[in-house]
Amino acid sequence: MRKLVIETSAVKHNLSVLKTKAAGGAIYGVLTGDGGGCGVVPLARLLRAEGIGRFAVSEVSEAEALRKAGFVDEEILMLRSTTDHEELQRLVDLNVVCTISSVDTGMALNALAENRSTVVEAHIQVDTGMGFGGFLVGEPEKILLAYRSLPNVALSGIYTQLHAGRPNDPEAREQLKQFQQVLANIHAAGFETGMVHAAGSFALLHSDLPRLDGVRVGSAILGRCRRTKDDNLKTVGYGQASLSEVRWLPKGHTLGTDKPLVLKKPTRVAVLPVGYQNGFGVTRPRETGFWAAVRRWRRQRRRTVRIGEQRARVLGAIGATQTILDVTNLRCSAGDLATFEMDPLFAKGFTPEFR
Repeated sequence: MRKLVIETSAVKHNLSVLKTKAAGGAIYGVLTGDGGGCGVVPLARLLRAEGIGRFAVSEVSEAEALRKAGFVDEEILMLRSTTDHEELQRLVDLNVVCTISSVDTGMALNALAENRSTVVEAHIQVDTGMGFGGFLVGEPEKILLAYRSLPNVALSGIYTQLHAGRPNDPEAREQLKQFQQVLANIHAAGFETGMVHAAGSFALLHSDLPRLDGVRVGSAILGRCRRTKDDNLKTVGYGQASLSEVRWLPKGHTLGTDKPLVLKKPTRVAVLPVGYQNGFGVTRPRETGFWAAVRRWRRQRRRTVRIGEQRARVLGAIGATQTILDVTNLRCSAGDLATFEMDPLFAKGFTPEFR
């Protein structure tokens, strides 16, 4: 059996770091991507036990899973807008805080609420440069229209997503300045903004920008955001699987398909029943350019798997469903447990286990 192990102590440590960084601001635990690959409900339960009572999702099914699991009183924020009538119906039934990112999405939500003789809670999304959605900062009249023309929508918050490419990014600082101007326009028109949040994981960890009322953290919970040496986070998540075969291969034998590796000497190999289709060796694209490609190539050549207290080097390229290890000088046999680096977000065919 393949297992994806989530270390609860490491998650708790990361949360303590994030709470310090948030400086008293409300923390939204972002559970998109099935809780970063850990499972929406089990990760949310761990976060709730550590005092997190606000969550953010990107799919209706994620919100539904939380409500069914007993997250009745916790705030759930939908981090994307929609005009799909069926989705809106389900979001309202689940008492989810919706997102309004345009006049159209605001009118669709208001019309549904009016037809049901109810009031729906929502946050305004502002686009300060990411481009994924939201009212443009240069169209303040449309934002104010949402405050004036949606009687069946209770606007309880407003947010943006800062683009922070590097620590203390001046671009992020400029985006925050634009966002604050939007807030000033709303206040000048006599409206309250409610919960104001802008910083995601990277901006929270690596900038001195104001924290506002709240922050949103997702990848940082697992220590799998863009990292710096002094961020004090711990990487969460590793895989385990039993070796399916151990045998000797002769000199001159080829391994792999796309770029076959020819063995230069007799080699004892072990077969790990995990490959790139399971997420092994798959990483998030963070760096681009020639030197970034060189660094990825070097990491690939140094990739190892732990068997007990021993380290086995990966031979050749990682296969689709299997990977070959060099165990010539190691004591191991078929059935022995192997432990390896695994990003939960890309793990497929693994059984999650919180330890």
